[in-house]
Amino acid sequence: MASLRQYSGGANGNRSLERGIEILRAFRPGVDTLGNGEIAERTGLPRSTVSRLTKTLVAFGMLDEVRTERYYRLAGAVLSLGHAVRMGSPVLRVLGPLMRAESTRRKLNVGLATADRAMMVYLESIRYNPRPTLRSIVAGQQVPMELTSLGRAYLAGIPEDERDMLIAQFRRRNAAATKALIADVQKSIRAVRRNGYCAVSWQPGVLAVATPIMIEGLPVYALNMSAQDIEPADAFAEEIGEYLMAFAARCQEALCSPPDSMDTRALAPKQPRIHV
Repeated sequence: MASLRQYSGGANGNRSLERGIEILRAFRPGVDTLGNGEIAERTGLPRSTVSRLTKTLVAFGMLDEVRTERYYRLAGAVLSLGHAVRMGSPVLRVLGPLMRAESTRRKLNVGLATADRAMMVYLESIRYNPRPTLRSIVAGQQVPMELTSLGRAYLAGIPEDERDMLIAQFRRRNAAATKALIADVQKSIRAVRRNGYCAVSWQPGVLAVATPIMIEGLPVYALNMSAQDIEPADAFAEEIGEYLMAFAARCQEALCSPPDSMDTRALAPKQPRIHV
C-alpha cells in the first residue's frame, strides 16, 4: 500500500487534513470496523496521531465510534458525499442517459471510470447481463488500473511522466507486477494509440474494451464496454471496438456541446449487428 508521504501535498498542504483523509481511505469494501492500531498500520501514521484524528472525525460526523469495542466505522456523512458527486456531476448528467441507452441497444455492459491514485473508480456502471452474479460492478467500486481495460486506456490518455510514476507504483505495490505484466500494459497502451481502444480479459469469461475520453478542462476518463462468455474473443473485440469508438465520439460531442443544445435522440446509434 502506498504511504502517506507519496501523496503529500508538500509545503502548501495541510498535514492534519491530509492525515484525516488517509484515515478515511483506510476503510475499504469488505471492512466494517477498524481500530486505531489497524488504521495506523494501514496508513503508516503514528498511533497517537491516529487516536487524535479519529476523535476529531467522530466529532465532525465522518466516523461512528463503536464504544464497546473501541473501533470505528465510516459514518453516513461519507455516503452523502458520494451521492453529491453522482447528483452534481455534469459529466454523469450528460453521459448517464447515453450509457443506459447504449447498454440496452448493444446488450452490453457500459462503464465510465477515472483514476483514484493507482486504482480506477467507477463513476457509472450500467450492467446489462441479467445474471445477478455478473452484475456486481457498481458506481464507486475500484478496480486495479494495471489489470483492467479501463486502467490501461486511462494510462494511454495521460502524460508520459504521470504514466511512468504510476507504473513504478504498480511494481512497488504488487508482487504480480512482473516484467510480463508491465509489458502487457505497454502493449495495451500501444493498442490504444493504434486503434483507439484496448481489449483486456481481466476476469474469467469477461472481455472488456476501453478507450480514453479526453476533454480540455476535465480529468481523463475511461469508457468501456464488456460482455461475458464471448467466443471467439478476438473477433468480438474488433467489433465491439468499433461500437465503442463510435459511442465515445458521441460522448465527446455531447460533453463539448452547450447543455441546452444536446439532443440525445440525435446521438442515438444505429441498431447493432450482434447480440450477446
